[in-house]
Amino acid sequence: MKRISTFIMVLVCTYASAQNIDDVLRYSSEDIIGTARFQAMSGAFGALGGDLSSLNINPAGSAVFNYSEFSVTGSNYHRNNDALFGNNVRNTTINSLELNQVGGVFVFRSNNSPWKKIALAFNYDMVQNFDNEFFATGNTALGIDNYFLNFADGEPLGPLRVQQGEYIEDAYLDIGSSLGFGAQQAFLGFQAGLIEPTEDDDANTSYFSNAAYSNVRQEYLRSTSGYNSKFTLNFASQYEENFYLGASLNFHTVLYDRITFLDEDGYDQDSPVQFTSFDNLLHTEGYGFSFSLGGIAKLNESVRLGGSYQSPTWYELTDDFSQRINSSLAVSDINFIDFGIVNLYERYRIKTPGKLNGSLAVVFGEDGLLSFDYGYQDMSQAELRPTSDPNFSAENDFIADALGVINTYRLGGEIRLDQVSLRGGYRFESSPYESGDIVGDLNGFSGGIGYSFGGSRLDLAFSRTEQDVNTFLFDSGINSAAMVNRINTNISLGYTMKF
Repeated sequence: MKRISTFIMVLVCTYASAQNIDDVLRYSSEDIIGTARFQAMSGAFGALGGDLSSLNINPAGSAVFNYSEFSVTGSNYHRNNDALFGNNVRNTTINSLELNQVGGVFVFRSNNSPWKKIALAFNYDMVQNFDNEFFATGNTALGIDNYFLNFADGEPLGPLRVQQGEYIEDAYLDIGSSLGFGAQQAFLGFQAGLIEPTEDDDANTSYFSNAAYSNVRQEYLRSTSGYNSKFTLNFASQYEENFYLGASLNFHTVLYDRITFLDEDGYDQDSPVQFTSFDNLLHTEGYGFSFSLGGIAKLNESVRLGGSYQSPTWYELTDDFSQRINSSLAVSDINFIDFGIVNLYERYRIKTPGKLNGSLAVVFGEDGLLSFDYGYQDMSQAELRPTSDPNFSAENDFIADALGVINTYRLGGEIRLDQVSLRGGYRFESSPYESGDIVGDLNGFSGGIGYSFGGSRLDLAFSRTEQDVNTFLFDSGINSAAMVNRINTNISLGYTMKF
C-alpha cells in the first residue's frame, strides 16, 4: 500500500522550475554530425550544397543536386575526458555507435521555365549526441553540507519534519509541490543528518552543519545520454543557371538523461558525519521547431557565394527529477527516497537564438574545391519561457549578461583523383560566454576519403574536436568545479545512391 500511494503522488505533483543557463546552452548548439562527406570537410558546405547534411547550413543546397539521391550514415562516437579536480586528473573514455543520418532528395527538371530544377528533400540528422561521462576525485574545502545549508537558510524547521503517520517519501514530494525545490533540498539535508537547526523550534530558520572538516575527499561521476535530432523537410529551386533558393522546416526531438553520483568522506575523526552519498537523476524530453531560408549564387564557373538564415528554435520540454541520499547520521527510512520517487516539473519552453551564415567556395572544375563558412549566433538573445515567470526572468537577465556572440569558422576542401576523393577540414567555434573561463573555444579538424562507383558512393570520415569546460558539480551552494578537457572523435561511414 505504501508504494501504491507514493506512485499516485508522483503522478499528480508538479514542481517549481529549476531550469537555467546550462539548459539553454545544451540545446542551442549543433555538432557537425551528418553525412561522412559533410563531416570530412568540417561542415563547410554553405556555398556548395549537393549534400543532404548541407541543408543544416543552407537549405538552397538541395537544388544543386543533379540527380535524385538517398544516403545513410553511421558513426562511432569516442569521448575522452580529462577532469582536473583538487589537483587530481582522472581520465574517462566511452564509445557509442549510432545511425546518425538518413535522407533523400528528389530532383525534377523543367525545360520550359526559368526555374530549371525543383528539389524536394527530407533528412534526419542527429545534431547532438549527449552520450558522455566524466569522473572527478580530489580534496576540497567545500563539502556537500554547504549545498544543503544554502537552501535551508530561511526555511522554517516545521515543514522539514516528517509528520506523525506520514511516509518520508510522501513528505519529500509534498514539500516539493507546495514549498518548492529549495525547501525540498533543505528537507533532504535535515533528514540525512547533515544539517541541524540552531533551535529545536518549528519556527527556526537558521541551521548549522553536522560535518566537521578542513578538507573532505569527494568522488563525483556525471554520466549523460540521449540526443537532439532534426528532421528536415526541404524545398529548393534553381533559377536560370546561376541562382539557387531554398527553404526548410525543421522538427527537433530531444531526449536527455543525466545522472550524477557523489561520495564524500575524509571528515575529522570527531565529526558526527563520517560519510555522505548524494545522487541525482534528470530526465528531459520534448520537441522543437525552426525554419531556415537560404540562397547560393554562382558568380562564374569557379566562385560561389552562399547566405542563409536559421530562425530561432522554439523548444517545448518537460523534466522529471529524482534523488537519493545517505549518510552515517541519516534517519533509518531515508532509503525510501530513491530514483523511483519522481518529481514532475511543469512544461517549459526555450527559445534559442537564430543563426546567420555566409559562405564562399571555389570549385576547380572536376579536380576539387575549397570552401569557407562563417556563422554568427548571439547567445545573449536566448530565453527561458514563459518570461513572466519570476525565476525565468532573473535567469534570462543572467543569460543576457553572461553570454555573447558565437563566431564559427569552417574551412573544407576536396581533391578528386578519378573515382577517389580526398577531403579535409578545420573548424573553430568561439566560447558562448563573454568570458572564456567557463567554456573555452572549440577547435577541430577532420579528414576523409570517398570512392565513387558511378551510381553510388562510399565515404569514410574522421573528425576530432577539443574544448575545455569548467563544469560546476552543483548548481548552487558550492562553487566547486572540475576543469574538463573534452576530446570528441567521430569515425563515420556513409553510403550514397543515385536514382
